[in-house]
Amino acid sequence: MTDTPLLQADNLQRHYGGVTALGAFSLRLDPGELVGLIGPNGAGKTTAFNVISGVVAASGGRLRFVGEDLGRASPQHRARLGLTRTFQNIRLFPELTVLDNVKAGAHLRHGAGLARTLLGGGRLRESERKLQTVAGAALERVGLQRLAGRPAQELAYGDQRRVEIARSLASEPRLILLDEPAAGMNEHETGQLAELIRSLHAEGLAIVLVEHDVQMVARLCPRLVVMDRGEAIADGETDAVLRDPQVVSAYLGSRKMAGVGAAC
Repeated sequence: MTDTPLLQADNLQRHYGGVTALGAFSLRLDPGELVGLIGPNGAGKTTAFNVISGVVAASGGRLRFVGEDLGRASPQHRARLGLTRTFQNIRLFPELTVLDNVKAGAHLRHGAGLARTLLGGGRLRESERKLQTVAGAALERVGLQRLAGRPAQELAYGDQRRVEIARSLASEPRLILLDEPAAGMNEHETGQLAELIRSLHAEGLAIVLVEHDVQMVARLCPRLVVMDRGEAIADGETDAVLRDPQVVSAYLGSRKMAGVGAAC
């Protein structure tokens, strides 16, 4: 554990009227960590991602990233700092090419800006070349450079998920939040995704993975955080967390727990 965390969330809260979707949620993440975030439906995992990424505002608590208090910082500002995410539901531009979808992520850091775009000229062309280079490199990292010119809507489901990850990578993040990236994938696609996550982690990228496939998370993640009813009820090494009686009682169930334990 480093002295300065990459991400520090303290008692984050999100209320919708009288409903508490997130209550007193805390998380410390060090640079380069790979952490699984699991819990039953409605536990608050996606709400936690929404608050951390700035999609919704926190009702209370404090969030710091690379030492900066995010407060009411926009999602775009957080992404420029290096905090990005994917979503449960695919959010590509279906009629644009794969490359253009990924360039949208690169634009956060390398876009020409409104003034340069309006004026055109050499700086605009230089910016476009940079976007092409960064987006192409992101596609290569996820193994999809051969599909760069294809419309996104023509890709297989698993490849569309990879395009989403490539778009996040094109913003050159320090931390990526993966929200149910294996949802809807078949076994082969899920295996390929797991290998991609391993390779990104090996490169030093910090990752928080929300996933209902507990066996996949257990195999991938050295550390698990378990949520229930908007709060973290366990946080630690994967093997120990999966054997925590509170986790078994609140989420996994003894039979499912035995299957996960055997798979680890």
